[in-house]
Amino acid sequence: MPAIIETEVFTISELPDAAKERARAWYREGALDHDWWSFCYDDFCAICEFLGVELKTRPTKLMGGGTRQEPCIWFRGFWSQGDGASFEVERYAYAKGSLAGIMAYAPKDGALHAIARRLADVQRRNFFQLYASVDQSGLYCHEMTMRTDVRRDDAEMTADAEDEIADALRDLARWLYHRLEAEYEYLTFDEVVDEAIVANEYTFTGAGERFG
Repeated sequence: MPAIIETEVFTISELPDAAKERARAWYREGALDHDWWSFCYDDFCAICEFLGVELKTRPTKLMGGGTRQEPCIWFRGFWSQGDGASFEVERYAYAKGSLAGIMAYAPKDGALHAIARRLADVQRRNFFQLYASVDQSGLYCHEMTMRTDVRRDDAEMTADAEDEIADALRDLARWLYHRLEAEYEYLTFDEVVDEAIVANEYTFTGAGERFG
C-alpha cells in the first residue's frame, strides 16, 4: 500500500549558515555546466577585431546535427599550476586606428590600452608591415604555449619585432584569463548564487540538500 511521506523544505534564506553553504555548493556544481564563458569570448573577439587579430576557427557540432565555426580560444582554471588562457591566430596585421578603437570600446581598461599601444608602436617602427600567426603548442593552454611566427616581406624586421608582437599577444591572453576568472568569481559569489536559487524557486531540506 503506498504511503505518503511529508518532508519539511526550506528556501535558501530560511536555512542555517552551514546548510546554506551545502545548498550553494550543490548549485555551483551544476550551475556552470553551460557555456558561461560565451560573453567573455564575444567580448574578446570584438577586441581582437579592433587590434587586427583574426582568430583561427574550428567546427563545432550543434544539437540539430549541423556545425558552426567557433574561435580557437582555450582556457583552464582557475587555481592549479598550468592554468591560463591562449588563442590561435590565422593572421595578425596592423589595423588602422586600433588604439583609438580600443580606447573607445574599453575606455577604463589600461591593460588593453597598453597592449594596443605596444602593437602600434612596433608596427610603426616597421612601417606597419608586420604580420603574424599563432599556433597552440603542448598539453596546456596558458599564454606561454602560444607559438608566434612574425614576418615582414619587403624588408628585414627590427630586432625587437618578433618579441614585441609575441609578448603583446601573450599579454592579451593573460588579459583574457583574468577576464574569465573575474566572470567565474562573480557567477559563484554567494549573493549571486542565492539570487539564482531564489529565482529558480529551489527548496532544500534542513540540512541543505536539494529537495526532490
